Amino acid sequence: MDKIRNLSVRKTIFLYMVAALFCGFLLSAVIARIAKRTQMHIWWNYVDEEAYFEAVENEGPDYVADIPRPSSYEMTQSDYFMSELCDFLQTYAVLILSIAGSCVAVFLFYQNKLRKPMEELVQASEKIAENHLDFCISYENKDEMGELCREFEKMREQLARNNQALWRTVEEEKMLRAAISHDIRAPLSVLKGYQEMLMEYLPSEDIDMEQAMEMLSESGRQIERMDAFVETMRKLSSLENRQLTPENISARQLEKDIQGELAILEKEYGKQCMLQMSESKEEFYGDKEIILEVTENLLSNALRHGKRQIIIMVKAGYERLSICVMDDGDGFREDAEKITEAFYGQNVKDSLKHAGLGMYISRLYCEKHGGKLVLGNDEQRGAVVTAIFRRIA
Repeated sequence: MDKIRNLSVRKTIFLYMVAALFCGFLLSAVIARIAKRTQMHIWWNYVDEEAYFEAVENEGPDYVADIPRPSSYEMTQSDYFMSELCDFLQTYAVLILSIAGSCVAVFLFYQNKLRKPMEELVQASEKIAENHLDFCISYENKDEMGELCREFEKMREQLARNNQALWRTVEEEKMLRAAISHDIRAPLSVLKGYQEMLMEYLPSEDIDMEQAMEMLSESGRQIERMDAFVETMRKLSSLENRQLTPENISARQLEKDIQGELAILEKEYGKQCMLQMSESKEEFYGDKEIILEVTENLLSNALRHGKRQIIIMVKAGYERLSICVMDDGDGFREDAEKITEAFYGQNVKDSLKHAGLGMYISRLYCEKHGGKLVLGNDEQRGAVVTAIFRRIA
């Protein structure tokens, strides 16, 4: 049965037609024979038996006695009708049964060979039109229709993959836009802080020119950082594609960069920040912009959730750079995997001002730099976040 079910469409229709014609011819022969015998029986009722048997006795090589066909006026109406019907069946039975057998063969061929795969293909087309791709075509016969269903199933799978890729692209673009907004906020906060300080202290001459120039210089550096960041993001299709730009980073240089922003962030959030830097003469080789972006993300998070004091501990070495930020807030209440998801937010109020990308971007950048992001709580339940970077080969 499996072999018959898996026959090709051409072989199957040929087999159905041969079977139908054979059965039609066989049945028509039986019907013709029955009709002939019935007709002879009707005619016998109108034969002169003595003359017939006399003719039979005189049969020879050149003479055969046969039952003569009575004329229509001799037979009753019913016998005449039956005799004519027998003539019709003997003449046209083979034609009628051949046509009927062919029709039956076509019907059975459609029912057994075409109906199920065609129904599945129609249903599949309707689901695809409605963008419902979570289905499977179950027709598995190894014939042309089965091959068509398998190709249709491949098309459905490809469409599903394309849809997933499209949604992934949309999500990546969404995260990219949010990341640009998120990472540009810190330099803007520094610029805003310097502007407020200059506007407050310059009119009263409470600040000397050297300090003002230093603020302007730092503001210029922040503007350059924003320009570089925006230009980098403009070339990206997703955060994962950001290329690292490594350079030698000394502990003193890193301390200066972080300290330059702490004064502004302390003023903005009204909290104290303590920077503890390990003494090291070795230079770390890595992407300074990414390291500073991660540091700013961790500081922003700590300053939002901390109560009074934030501690930043930086350990710079030849192979590894770690930046640990500790606050005195309520700590993390969920696991690290949940917190480092994109667009994570602990409450609605917080999400109105922050996209929930800080920890996600920090984890992503640490991993791109060969390191990791470690989250936890200290003994006083404050949050402790450590960004670890590995030296770029």
